[in-house]
Amino acid sequence: MANPDSAGLKALIQYAKRSGATGAAVISTADIVVEEALAAMCREPRCPSYGLSKRCPPHVSGPSGFRKKLENFTRALVFKIDVPSEILLSSERLEIFQLLHEIAAGVEQSAVRMGFENARAYTGGSCKEIFCGDFAECAVLSGEGNCRNPQSARPSMSGFGINVSKLMEAAGWTMSIAACDDGSNRSKMGNVCGLVLIF
Repeated sequence: MANPDSAGLKALIQYAKRSGATGAAVISTADIVVEEALAAMCREPRCPSYGLSKRCPPHVSGPSGFRKKLENFTRALVFKIDVPSEILLSSERLEIFQLLHEIAAGVEQSAVRMGFENARAYTGGSCKEIFCGDFAECAVLSGEGNCRNPQSARPSMSGFGINVSKLMEAAGWTMSIAACDDGSNRSKMGNVCGLVLIF
């Protein structure tokens, strides 16, 4: 494995920011909170993307599998994109989530090139809706072939029960949930978040 030096981690933070992240930070994996109840919300109330992607429940290992994976890591990179609520509440949100996946995948791939061969990225949003909305089915689940977007699509954090609010808190940020205009004519901001396990 590569030497987990600070220069390498700083390079990954800078990569995330250059790629479009509003902020990026390295945290201890001990600060990653995983909750069964959060993962259960994918099923009830049922997420519209439930069961439609190989990277979403029930086709992922869930909280138990993620906790086991965490045992092999001590550091992770967290990044966020701050976005006006009006965008996150519109069809334009898909472009933001696509960027989120692309940044996460890029950080993961950069980490692997540095020698952190076990680096793994997780994001928000279902890859089926984001990348394959024009297709009736996920190519992997339908048996048609391999993933259509292997270089960009990454698993959703929701299916593993990752507490995004606590994740952002560990990075020194406050989570902002997209909200409708309150009549003040000021655009409220929301944010979306990605996570890359590094070493």
